Amino acid sequence: MAARHKRPEWLHINKMIPNFLTILAISAGMSAIRFGLEDQWENAALAILAAAILDALDGRVARILKGASKFGAELDSLSDFISFGVAPAMMLYLWAMQDFGPFGWMLTLLFSVSMALRLARFNTMLEVDNLPIWTSNFFAGVPAPAAAGLVLMPMILSFIVGDEFFRSPFVISFYLISVSALVVSSIPTFSFKKIKVPTTRVLPFMIITTALVAALVSAPWMTISGVLFVYLATIPVSIKTYRKRIKEDPIPIANSTKEDNL
Repeated sequence: MAARHKRPEWLHINKMIPNFLTILAISAGMSAIRFGLEDQWENAALAILAAAILDALDGRVARILKGASKFGAELDSLSDFISFGVAPAMMLYLWAMQDFGPFGWMLTLLFSVSMALRLARFNTMLEVDNLPIWTSNFFAGVPAPAAAGLVLMPMILSFIVGDEFFRSPFVISFYLISVSALVVSSIPTFSFKKIKVPTTRVLPFMIITTALVAALVSAPWMTISGVLFVYLATIPVSIKTYRKRIKEDPIPIANSTKEDNL
């Protein structure tokens, strides 16, 4: 008697939507490199922006649709490395650092390797238990999308004022080294993933968001630059807030030691 074939399991299409968004983010990151090879720098920067927006959406969509999975988490980490670790570094190398010889390539690798280490640390910290709830409001170091934006600031600013200064390999080198240090550091930075708006301030929040979107459409480079400068300004505030919270609700010694060793 022939053995019965096991009926295949079916996966609802809604469960696959977050992974589709992640794949689109990977495609955007790779497209940024292609635009760089063709000297289409504004399109390359916009592709990184698209990847950042998709990265912000895929996790939230996964939670809403209850489509979170280990596969999706690993794919998202790979997407972050390609879109925010490899693509921006290659863009800067093609834009200015290739004129710096082997030193330019070394700094390009420095940023990509720093991003890989940062993502590996983040994935490891997800397995740490018994951390106070408030710690979920902070990242250790600058997160990948923000780091990509910060390291591309010379290129973005050059779209506004010209590239006579910002395209200098010395300026790019400063940004690559500084942002790489922020990426692998343990400096606490705000995580904006769990922002909650009081019901009494929903309308003002919607107005501000609408104004920000309008500014992004009408003057994208000035708006992105402004957002990045504001983000930098929040880092000292996040450090102060973190120190205050850790005094009120200390992290258990075992977890604190593990975090410091990463």
